[in-house]
Amino acid sequence: MQDILEAIMAADGSVDPARELAGIAGLPVPESYRGVVVRAEETRMFDGVPTRDKDPRKALHLQEVPTPELGPGEALVAVMASAINYNTVWTSIFEPLSTFRFLQRYGRTSELARRHDLPYHVVGSDAAGVVLRVGAGVSRWRPGDEVVAHCLSVELEDAAGHDDTMLDPQQRIWGFETNFGGLAELAVVKANQLMPKPAHLSWEEAASPGLVNSTAYRQLVSHHGANMKQGDVVLIWGASGGLGSYATQLARNGGAIPVCVVSSPEKAELCRRMGAELVIDRVAEGFRFWSDEQTQEPDEWRRFGERIRELTGGEDPDIVFEHPGRETFGASVYVAKRGGTVVTCASTSGFLHQYDNRYLWMHLKRIVGSHFANYREAWEANRLVALGRIHPTVSRTYALEQTGQAAYEVHRNAHQGKVGVRCLAPEDGLGVRDPELRARHAEAINRFRGH
Repeated sequence: MQDILEAIMAADGSVDPARELAGIAGLPVPESYRGVVVRAEETRMFDGVPTRDKDPRKALHLQEVPTPELGPGEALVAVMASAINYNTVWTSIFEPLSTFRFLQRYGRTSELARRHDLPYHVVGSDAAGVVLRVGAGVSRWRPGDEVVAHCLSVELEDAAGHDDTMLDPQQRIWGFETNFGGLAELAVVKANQLMPKPAHLSWEEAASPGLVNSTAYRQLVSHHGANMKQGDVVLIWGASGGLGSYATQLARNGGAIPVCVVSSPEKAELCRRMGAELVIDRVAEGFRFWSDEQTQEPDEWRRFGERIRELTGGEDPDIVFEHPGRETFGASVYVAKRGGTVVTCASTSGFLHQYDNRYLWMHLKRIVGSHFANYREAWEANRLVALGRIHPTVSRTYALEQTGQAAYEVHRNAHQGKVGVRCLAPEDGLGVRDPELRARHAEAINRFRGH
């Protein structure tokens, strides 16, 4: 592993990084590597513990694991950096169910897939690194290519997946519903998960947008989501967080009008740094949409709608960008404009939603479910990053050994933007190949750092 790292590091000081990295094909593949895992024997460790008190640091372990066999159409990637997503938090606290069920189900589909059904699960759904090997039939990628990986894993043996790969019956999220994820020194991906690494970004910056940027792109921009257009008023919950920070940028970049909902003055300031002018600090303004665990407060929905119209000059949101779920969904359905769209991709505050259906059916509103992105959508989202139109939102990075702490911070919502993890990269700032483009966007690239 050290020889691989040295070869990648040598490219940083080279006038011809691609030539340096091409030599990586001649290095042997290690028989094992370090990966962050959850263990099947510990899936009941949090039984009876409230969700908020479950501690990812107790369940995430860094251990040596065997390097898996590479199958046709796959690639083995030396992972320089990864990032924390909520699906890794869910995996680490075994909610809403143990991911070992996913691995067992996948393992039954084919002899090759059986590799994934193991008593440990190497987690992580983001990665930036260098291709080490490719399997039979791979022609687009070769050893030495600098890449980022999106997290859609599909088999594409069923006709249903060939219009929109997210509809493939064997669609899975890599590193969550499959093994050999990105929070590790090596990762196994399908070749159609790979995209070019943005040349002006460091490894940890390039690794951070993958899941959340692609998810926000499909949710807001794609015709599979809300099909956002210029001038749309877009209400964005958690607008400075992992998902919301990309939704805010995509809204601004696409000519829409973001209304950013946050929970502190610091988060409000980050939204303004992204160019958003309309910001609601829901804590400072005392919005409480539930009076207790069973009872919502429609008067608060109305007060919230009035506040939005006050900011927009009387307009309701054309689109509500939903992901908190239970806590906010009733308010989201209420405040969306007549004929508007609530598009949802997650439920970080709870999966069971309650809303008053009268405001949906009588006002002709739509609820659209959106899950990650297909390859085309992920590629377009990554292209915007590579062009310097959308920027990473890394606020802090951790070493691979500290992944549990990084996941704990995300679980406690004690973070801004994205939390990165250095896997093979020994420090931040490595891997930049286009310093001129970086210099033009340095302020935007670094605006979340230290928050």
